[in-house]
Amino acid sequence: MQRIHYYYAALAGFFGLFLLLMAWPTLLAPSTKFPTALLLIVGVGPLLLPFKGFLNRNLKSCTWMSYLSLPYFIHGVTEAYANQGQRSLALLEILFSLLLCFGAGFYVYKAEKA
Repeated sequence: MQRIHYYYAALAGFFGLFLLLMAWPTLLAPSTKFPTALLLIVGVGPLLLPFKGFLNRNLKSCTWMSYLSLPYFIHGVTEAYANQGQRSLALLEILFSLLLCFGAGFYVYKAEKA
């Protein structure tokens, strides 16, 4: 596989995760315990930190994006195990976070090999 395909996979994982994390607390399953704004800031905020460099294909930002996707994977596994009602959303979060992690990781790996 060419290196650019890994970047496209990482982009698909990022935007899928971003849209899922925007829709989950607002439209799909609103929380009654926490304010929606707090959930959005905590959930989506960290994804936006290396976003500009990630779009510019900066290798350091891609590496950080790969690291940053791992807590979302852990959150998805925890939600899938603990909350049966939202299991499908949690499985989507797992899928998108793994796509982001491996896409960005292999993009950086292939760049360092070349």
